[in-house]
Amino acid sequence: MLNRYFQSLYQDAIGRAYETAYGLIAASAGPEALILDCGAHNGRNMDLILRRTGLDRKQLHGIEWNESCADEGRRRGLNIARGDLNRGIAADNGQYSCVHALSVLEHLLNPCRFLKECRRVLRPGGQLILLTPNISTYFTAALILAGKMPSSGPHPDSEALLAAAAILGEKAGTPPPDVEGDTPVHRHLVVFSYRVLGQYLRMLDFSGVSGRGFGLYPFPIFMQPPLERLDPWHCHQMVFVATK
Repeated sequence: MLNRYFQSLYQDAIGRAYETAYGLIAASAGPEALILDCGAHNGRNMDLILRRTGLDRKQLHGIEWNESCADEGRRRGLNIARGDLNRGIAADNGQYSCVHALSVLEHLLNPCRFLKECRRVLRPGGQLILLTPNISTYFTAALILAGKMPSSGPHPDSEALLAAAAILGEKAGTPPPDVEGDTPVHRHLVVFSYRVLGQYLRMLDFSGVSGRGFGLYPFPIFMQPPLERLDPWHCHQMVFVATK
């Protein structure tokens, strides 16, 4: 029952966080817009943005490390390039009006380098939009006090995760997922706190840095929105927007 309660809190928080990020991306769209989706997967976010904005497909680019996912998006006519965000962004300086990374930053081995690259490829006045979990939550503190490893998402113990994945893989007839690579889908590597992410974006000389928090556990859903405004620093998910 407790698991179901926290699952409902998570679904509510992540849903509102994504809706906020999509709204910010759509607001950046215009006749001269050129938008980059970092961690584009199979283009599911790109499809949604195209539907919401009416942009031409040529105005929306994506980068994805998984070749099969990129291929799937390309078969639908999306511009998704294969690339490793840990090693930079293959784009010209000042190329994009908006760069977004939704649930991507926490999976990168070199997230600070990635944020620098985002600023480099943005036009003056362009916006960076991030959605990522927050390590400084009350839930994390409770785990530490209980003698457990802090986690903002997937299980922090890779051996336990691999064992569970192997069992699932045997049942499904598929190999277990990669959790130890430079960009693992099923494990978080570096997770920022709300305060540090905002500070780092300002250190990179972004202006207009602002953030919102979503999911202040363990409070019930009806209390979340007002409490999130009072205390975004300890929410489970955070959405940041910053201007070059």
